[in-house]
Amino acid sequence: MTEEFLPYQLLSESELKEISELLSLPRNVVITTHHKPDADALGSSLALARYLRKKGHQASVITPSDYPAFLNWMPGEASVLAYDQDKPWEHLKAVFLEADIVFCLDFNSLSRINNLGDWVKESPGVKIMIDHHLQPDDFAAFKIWDTRAAATAELIFDFITLLGDHAMIDVPMAECLYAGLVTDTGSFRHPCTNRTVHLIVADLLRIGVNPSRIHKLVYDNNHLNRLRFLGFVLKDKLQVLPDYFTAFIAITKEEIREYNVDTGDTEGIVNYALSIRGMVMGIVIIDRKDQVKMSFRSVGDFDVNTFARKYFQGGGHKNAAGGKSELSLQDTVDKVLHSLKENKSELARAYAEYEKNTLS
Repeated sequence: MTEEFLPYQLLSESELKEISELLSLPRNVVITTHHKPDADALGSSLALARYLRKKGHQASVITPSDYPAFLNWMPGEASVLAYDQDKPWEHLKAVFLEADIVFCLDFNSLSRINNLGDWVKESPGVKIMIDHHLQPDDFAAFKIWDTRAAATAELIFDFITLLGDHAMIDVPMAECLYAGLVTDTGSFRHPCTNRTVHLIVADLLRIGVNPSRIHKLVYDNNHLNRLRFLGFVLKDKLQVLPDYFTAFIAITKEEIREYNVDTGDTEGIVNYALSIRGMVMGIVIIDRKDQVKMSFRSVGDFDVNTFARKYFQGGGHKNAAGGKSELSLQDTVDKVLHSLKENKSELARAYAEYEKNTLS
């Protein structure tokens, strides 16, 4: 079974032995993940935390920000410690400084966890990164990393299995891992969805996951404001640029306030831009309190990881990336338009290739 579920060489034999020995005695463990955690980030963290607690460790999940309310159903979520810069946080820093091990999940650069990055650096604990994004920074003693993995949840499943503890995966852990897989694969439709993903999902269903329940909790759990906001965005804010095979949405601070937009309410909106016929790239640009945040999605060979890194201090995956801008919203939009002009031929080539491969 293990060969069937472990297609990637995640660790060398010596690394696996070191980690196994490290976890052989009760440890103080901190698990952290990226800013504004999604279902994969939070689900992976909670599944790993539950596993470690079952093994006798003290495990704390600390996030660098809040996260969408539609993730509150996840088993163990009530114990998550979310950093808030407007509240006292000294006790959270102490948790990092007392840690024997720090697991860094679903991110590969300490800049992705804001203020918590300094605490991870200061912590004497052994750092273990588990992630599937491109171009990781070199800050961890151990990297359980593979860009071919569909989600960090897949790597957590593999990690537990590698340690010989597959039988310890129970229903709460399986639900968290399934949520990570279903969201990061776009309900199993993105190119990262391969045979191994389906084998893992089949095993999670065998353990006891109810797919309909998880889908309802994640996707069909909207509040009315979000739907009104989505309607406004699609009607009034969606801009289509057929010459560049790109559609984008730019949202102002005032519009965020007017529709009382909560964390998670903008998640997935970029996919509507990409879903328009003839589009190679979809972009969402949001004017947040401190800076302009950006999401990029693409199809085919157009690499938004490279695009986001080159122009907007970002990165991620080939077809899904994030970015940011210190410019005003309008200046950021102008920069997007300029960058599209520079990439016009590449966008056209990617469109032609994608259409050929899709229709063939």
